[in-house]
Amino acid sequence: MTGLAVILLIIGVVLLLFGLFVEAAKFLLWIGIVIIIIAVIAWLMRFIRRQT
Repeated sequence: MTGLAVILLIIGVVLLLFGLFVEAAKFLLWIGIVIIIIAVIAWLMRFIRRQT
């Protein structure tokens, strides 16, 4: 689960930066944001489960 969250975070950041630099690919900006949010939620769920 941790590896998946890290991979999603890296892909999200790359797509976010790529979307910022390429004007024609603005939809990648939103895809990057969504993937980053999913990775953060996965990390939080793992962190909360570890606390209980």
